Amino acid sequence: MNWADYLVIVVSLLLVGAVLLQHSNDDIKDAFSGEKSELFKNRKSRGLELFLVRSSFVLGILLFALVILSNFLH
Repeated sequence: MNWADYLVIVVSLLLVGAVLLQHSNDDIKDAFSGEKSELFKNRKSRGLELFLVRSSFVLGILLFALVILSNFLH
């Protein structure tokens, strides 16, 4: 394993942590039953939630780039 593989592991763990910390008010049964009409309504994130959304986006792009880099180094 080279340095890029270790970075892939670290970034993937950070991404999993960022996604797990995000809060969702939606219940899955409401999505399929149609009871909640504003399921996909745009809601603004603020504070920590905004930070987690942005960091998961950045970590996802970074993970994608590191996986490609790691494959080229092998």
